[in-house]
Amino acid sequence: MGPIGVVEKLVKYLPRNIFEDYDDSNITPVSSAPYGSASILAISYSYISMMGGNALKKATELSILNANYIRSRLQDHYQVLYKGINGTSAHEFIIDCREFKSDTDVEVEDIAKRLMDYGYHAPTVSFPVPGTMMIEPTESETKAELDKFCDVMIEIRNEIEEIRNGTYDKENNVLKNSPHTASVVTASSWIFPYTREKAAYPLDFVSSNKFWPSVGRIDNAHGDRNLFCSCIPLEEYSS
Repeated sequence: MGPIGVVEKLVKYLPRNIFEDYDDSNITPVSSAPYGSASILAISYSYISMMGGNALKKATELSILNANYIRSRLQDHYQVLYKGINGTSAHEFIIDCREFKSDTDVEVEDIAKRLMDYGYHAPTVSFPVPGTMMIEPTESETKAELDKFCDVMIEIRNEIEEIRNGTYDKENNVLKNSPHTASVVTASSWIFPYTREKAAYPLDFVSSNKFWPSVGRIDNAHGDRNLFCSCIPLEEYSS
């Protein structure tokens, strides 16, 4: 075995200090720092120093409390993975969205896009388990904000059920067509089987502080596989 338990054939791929043992006949270093970005340490140190021991403990307790509060409200609507022996979670938990695919065609990406109509950026999607959503509230969220998020997730679950019971088509519904932009909602023609209000203002609180997505659904996989640069050509910098 090589350094820190790495097999010999992989040793050459370990990060190294380019100022000490860089050998251009081997793989190039991935960072100018031996083991990553040193600036991250400064950020962590500053946060810990400013918080102090008591505040760090309190922040940890609140983040765990917030996560378990959301879990307790959502567990009757979504399957929760990896609960502890007492049915609780740590500072984050995972809801399984894979069960919706078979009879509604709804996937976790659809839920993530629909959240934008409610004014939320989706939590972590498909990590560490594909087809799931990892919810991780911070310690600074108020109970009112936690309740709003729970209400949104429960309403989205109701929207999934509307597809399941046949109220809306599997391919033409608020989840598959989300997010709904201002230009779509205010257009003179409306081609969807649900109302404009259902698309843009699904819950009362949304109308008081509406966030309008700038674009609708895009092909994420295409963007990942076909990268392009919008910068000016390198030749332009020569002058």
